[in-house]
Amino acid sequence: MAGNISTPMLVEVPEAQVSDLGKLFENSEFPAIDIDQALVYSLPLVNRFRRIIVREGVLLRSGNRWGEFAPFWDYGPHESKRWLWSAVNALTEPEPQIVRGSVPVNVTVPVVSPKRAAEIVEQSGGCRTAKVKVADRGTELADDVERIKAVRAALEKQFGQDYRIRVDANGVWSLAEAKAAIAALNEAAGGLEYVEQPCKSAEDLLELRATTSVPIAVDELIRRSPDPLSDLPDGCADVMIVKIQPLGGVSTVIDLAKKAKQRGLEVVVSSAVDSAVGIGLGVRAAAAMAQLPHACGLATSQLLKSDVSRQPWQVRDGQLAVREVEVNTDLICAPSNDDHRDLVNRWSQRMRDVAEVASR
Repeated sequence: MAGNISTPMLVEVPEAQVSDLGKLFENSEFPAIDIDQALVYSLPLVNRFRRIIVREGVLLRSGNRWGEFAPFWDYGPHESKRWLWSAVNALTEPEPQIVRGSVPVNVTVPVVSPKRAAEIVEQSGGCRTAKVKVADRGTELADDVERIKAVRAALEKQFGQDYRIRVDANGVWSLAEAKAAIAALNEAAGGLEYVEQPCKSAEDLLELRATTSVPIAVDELIRRSPDPLSDLPDGCADVMIVKIQPLGGVSTVIDLAKKAKQRGLEVVVSSAVDSAVGIGLGVRAAAAMAQLPHACGLATSQLLKSDVSRQPWQVRDGQLAVREVEVNTDLICAPSNDDHRDLVNRWSQRMRDVAEVASR
């Protein structure tokens, strides 16, 4: 990204380009929609996360509804198509029927020092569940163990034994590494709620699950799959992580959760480090589900230095309340410099690339 990565940006796409974006849908599999406004955002993170230090994406408005298109840059046009479907569906689908007014959430702890990890837990707004990132490039298992111990101590200080710790390896470990790491981290945590995507392949997960008592969750394995449930072998996981944008939208995730339950899988609704708009969609999806056996991974606004909404998402007593998201129009600026124009052009081109794939 060009320019000052510490400066948040919410740049309005010029009207002519918005019109061009609307035309993209006319000759593709997407429904024809009237896009009234498009904004491109760039939001710096508090700490490096998923090897990024800034989050970028596009907000699309039709009438009074907002959608978000924000695939990470390692997603090509084919893989990004469901992310665009999510944005389109947010503008066109009926709202889900809500069955609860708030949803429980976890605090997310990036790869930071033990001291900083404890501070993040203490400042989480009462989250009793912590998701700790592990297996990052350039770190050792011993570093992860110390971070887990610090998180555990911070949780015990606040909640006694009424807490949960989960870890996320993003598919980095080999099978042998996963077996050793899970044993060490499970001990450090005093028992893990689950380990998310310890290995990349379904074959390794099948073997791993047969040798550990710690539940296994899948994320990347289904997130990039054309048919998540059909491509998931029986017996390789206990929990499915579902994210609105990568899977195609709120109704898709709700339907997928119902089918997952029929296969004996529990579901955790999470974010893909979305802006406040995407978080709102995730909260609504979770609030429409009959059961939430695990805290949702939707408190990721805590990872951002700033956000696009007038009212930031605030965790209270470990919960996010269901509410409407109002984009902060005071933050919007015209593409008046090279950084702004570069941001708008890169994301406009990205949407064109995805729409082109969808028109073949």
